[in-house]
This record gives sequence, C-alpha cells and structure tokens, in this order.
Amino acid sequence: MSSNPSHTITDALHEASEQTAARAARVRLMIFDVDGILTDGSLHFSADGEVMKTFNVLDGHGIKLLQQAGIATAIISARQSPIVLKRATDLGVQHVFQDAHDKRTIFEALLGKTGMTADECGFVGDDVIDLPILSRVGFAASVPNGHAEVRKRVHYVTTAQGGRGAARELCDFILHAQNKYEAALAPYLA
Repeated sequence: MSSNPSHTITDALHEASEQTAARAARVRLMIFDVDGILTDGSLHFSADGEVMKTFNVLDGHGIKLLQQAGIATAIISARQSPIVLKRATDLGVQHVFQDAHDKRTIFEALLGKTGMTADECGFVGDDVIDLPILSRVGFAASVPNGHAEVRKRVHYVTTAQGGRGAARELCDFILHAQNKYEAALAPYLA
C-alpha cells in the first residue's frame, strides 16, 4: 500500500490482490480490537487513576455504514473499560466482549452465538494476543503501527494508523469489495 496522502480506498482495492478482495467480499461479521485499532493504543490516566481513551469519529461512522449494509459488528478486547462499552453502545455494536485474555475461546463462542463460520468473519488486531483470531478468520487485517509478527500474517494492512482512520479504511474496503460502497454513500449525496 502507498503512503501517498492522495491514495484512495479505490486505489487500495485495485492494489490488493484479488484473493484479499475476495476475502473481504465474504465478510458478514467484522470484529474489531480496541486498543491500537479503534484507539491509537495510548492509555491516558486521570489523577484518580481512571483510564481515558480517544476514538476517531470517522472510524465510528465506518462501523455504522457496515451495519447499514447488513454486516454485523463485534468488539473483542483484552482490556475492560466502561468507555469501550459506552462507545460500542453508541455505535450499535451488537457483540461486545471485554477482559478477553483468551481471544480464541471468545471467538469460538461468538461463532456459536451468530451461527457464522470463521471464513465469514473479518478481524482487525495489532498485537500477538490477536493472532489466535487473525489466523482463523477469512479476512485478517492489521495496522501499520501493529506488531511486525501480526502485520506479516494478515491479508491486509491499512495505510492509516490505529485510532487515526484505520477502522474506517477497512470498513470502506469491505464495502467496496462487496459492491455496497455507492449504496452506503447514496443517502449523503441526495
């Protein structure tokens, strides 16, 4: 992928292998890690020890666009945070799992709950704790600031950094691969 600022998601789709685009076209459930994906991975602590996180609004709208296109969404995070639950609720994320140190077991439970196969799922993660899911899903993604062992094992690495539009880039990529992007934008172009 190019680091050129004028590089568009359409350019990325053309550059991605046909196999990667085909994998994204099969996604019926997109799963997001939080720290390093929906945030930049920084943890800010208040004076009383409360953890604060910053979320990107473009990422949030991308998640909403996926949902409107009929693609289910989920969050699986190793950390526990009321802020994450609030953000997920605001976005309408259907499945939220926190304090998930054994992500493989949580992923298996999610498959059972949704009736989907691993091949119909996408997951974006940034660290080695995410590898048990990344190695199973049909569409695995990471971010350029993710761990090197993760980046070399996924199908797609975003050009945007985690917490800085990476989730939106993935959402747009999936919508393009499924020929749903123009329909997703239609309400805003009328």
